[in-house]
Amino acid sequence: MPAITVLTLNIHMGFDLANRRFVLPQLRHAIAAESAELVFLQEVLGAHARHARRHPGWPAAPQYEYLADSLWPQYAYGRNAVYPHGHHGNALLSRYPILHYANHDVSVRGHEQRGLLHCVLDVPGDGPALHAVCVHLGLREAHRRRQLQLLRALMHEEVPATAPLIVAGDFNDWRGRGHALLRDSGLREAFVQAHGRLAASFPARWPLLPLDRIYLRNASARQPRVLSAPPWSRLSDHAPLLATVAF
Repeated sequence: MPAITVLTLNIHMGFDLANRRFVLPQLRHAIAAESAELVFLQEVLGAHARHARRHPGWPAAPQYEYLADSLWPQYAYGRNAVYPHGHHGNALLSRYPILHYANHDVSVRGHEQRGLLHCVLDVPGDGPALHAVCVHLGLREAHRRRQLQLLRALMHEEVPATAPLIVAGDFNDWRGRGHALLRDSGLREAFVQAHGRLAASFPARWPLLPLDRIYLRNASARQPRVLSAPPWSRLSDHAPLLATVAF
């Protein structure tokens, strides 16, 4: 299996840090310039009738299709939050065929809606299929703890022990307390592997908090980077993470 480039980003529904500018076209250009084979996205709008009326140039297609454009022929979307004027969730853009995918609801009743988007990918080589899970966890620690337990159960029940696995996204775990739980489950975080610490990715202009992660099993990371310089610092409230993953 060849080494692949992985990018993860909370796109903030296509708006800048202050929610003032619609920046999805600039975001598409910036993501394309990184040439990642797999792109893990959170807070992706599938539809939003109010924004579509208010913002000139709002794409007719869902945001994940618009971002995929012609560079990522495969994509999957997991709808998490649904409201009268639209819905949003997680998405995966892939240059490899997606054999199948499922969105797992890990919401805590009465609070924000969250999900785990699990995709199985057909990548070159003679090894097993690649599993990818796009994650967006809750804001409360007790909710994240429950959601991480559900992630562990998903890994145990649906991902073969010998299969390569990438788990990436917005973990909202600024204290790092959930990191030990995933480490004990056999996952290794890309920045911890390379630099000995989690990467600060929030807020995008002055990254201080380690909210975003790239976890690996049966794989290793090379040259992980936080993309916090312009134009990224003007395109979302999170800075993206980028890494080369070798199997």
